[in-house]
Amino acid sequence: MGSSDGENVKMDLFAHTLDPRENLLPRDGEVNYYGPILSLEASDHYLSTLLENIAWKPDEAIVMGKHIFTKRCAAWYADSPFQYTYSRITKHALPWAPDLLDLKARVEQVSGEHFNSCLLNLYHDGSEGMAWHSDAEKDLKKDGAISSLSFGAVRKFSFKHKKEKRTVSLMLNHGSLLVMKGAIQTHWVHRLPPTKTIQSPRVNLTFRMIVNNSRDTP
Repeated sequence: MGSSDGENVKMDLFAHTLDPRENLLPRDGEVNYYGPILSLEASDHYLSTLLENIAWKPDEAIVMGKHIFTKRCAAWYADSPFQYTYSRITKHALPWAPDLLDLKARVEQVSGEHFNSCLLNLYHDGSEGMAWHSDAEKDLKKDGAISSLSFGAVRKFSFKHKKEKRTVSLMLNHGSLLVMKGAIQTHWVHRLPPTKTIQSPRVNLTFRMIVNNSRDTP
């Protein structure tokens, strides 16, 4: 996935991050927003190369007994050919590509967390989003951190408490990092609401930790 100008991009790779010590949630979990962790030049480069070189496929789900394919595309990469099941569909991980390893290293450096997998989503424009959900699948480390790295269109991202129904929202910028951890997946759901005002694509990488995944062969 590397490009001939990769060295030039890495020369100006890092951006100054925001102070992430403030928890954006009032209780029952933690959300820290670092803002852009890459320079604009590097973010533009990674958006372009991810759009071109990731093995994108329409995402799938079983809804009311029907197998559906979404306009939104997805891809799954990891240390091993882990299986990951959500929406009653099982994915088999592809081996890391060089650019993904570069981004994983940067995310781990900033967040202080460690990850062994990455789920990528491609939203072609604002009409594509994600409904309310929590990332609490049994394949994931319980209460483990999930680091969300965004490229492309600036989009609103929202959280809603499962009992209190209180909502918290923020805008995710190009090249920015958001980290969810603690009990958030137990007590909160989150979504990417659709919008008619966005016409450009957004690529989102969620770095995760798969545990107790004995089904490691396709």
